[in-house]
Amino acid sequence: MKETKAWYINGFVGILFIILLLGGAAFTLLTQQMIGLTALLVAIALLLATGITIVQPNQAKVITFFGRYLGSIRDSGLFLTVPLTIRQTVSLRVRNFNSSKLKVNDVEGNPIEIAAVIVFKVIDSAKAIFDVDNYEEFVEIQSETAIRHVATKYPYDTFEDDQITLRGNADVVSDVLTRELQERLTVAGVEVIEARLTHLAYSTEIASAMLQRQQAAAILAARKKIVEGAVSMAKMAIEQLDNEGILELDEERKVNMVNNLMVAIISERGAQPVINTGSLY
Repeated sequence: MKETKAWYINGFVGILFIILLLGGAAFTLLTQQMIGLTALLVAIALLLATGITIVQPNQAKVITFFGRYLGSIRDSGLFLTVPLTIRQTVSLRVRNFNSSKLKVNDVEGNPIEIAAVIVFKVIDSAKAIFDVDNYEEFVEIQSETAIRHVATKYPYDTFEDDQITLRGNADVVSDVLTRELQERLTVAGVEVIEARLTHLAYSTEIASAMLQRQQAAAILAARKKIVEGAVSMAKMAIEQLDNEGILELDEERKVNMVNNLMVAIISERGAQPVINTGSLY
């Protein structure tokens, strides 16, 4: 199905034409006593009256005639369309759907709770009415399915800089969720405007354990950075002393110097140097 434009004219013109038909019927009955013609004019007027419809702003009327789709009316106002048709109203307004908190496993198998808000609108009224049974329910079910699928593609959190995570890359995850939802909802004539995560947390049964794991991983990552910086600083100090000729150190003294620098830099507490002032005797 694809949305097409239905036939319609200004409703006030249609009402005027109906009034003229009824007036002609009354005139015929009163002056010429032609009951048959009067009944015909009244029947035509009543038939045209069934085609009067009102379209509110940001709504569409889907017109069907004995099971055949004739088109849709998107303009707002009073109109006269094909008589004896069924007119179904479809909202074209922007709407949002808040998913419930879903419990899923991330890519590492950790149970997490996740929820999202989906902002969408109908752009094809024919698809929304005829290609799915209930497009609002279809949006809800497909949204939750897409959220579950996206949540299983990424870890909740990690300390690797080049890996996408649910917690650390919310914009990327939202873009992926929006694209996947659009693929699923195109069949219903729905455009996904935005999809954003509104809730993300570890499940209650593992929240405490995962917090300890996060803390341990954070400590290890920080220690790694500190060690890398300490090695770089010790190397730079040795090279600068050699290049400028300030001191001439043998290998044993270089080892001692590097050891002292590493201890001073890596230690969690401030270094307390011992100053050798020489012997008094």
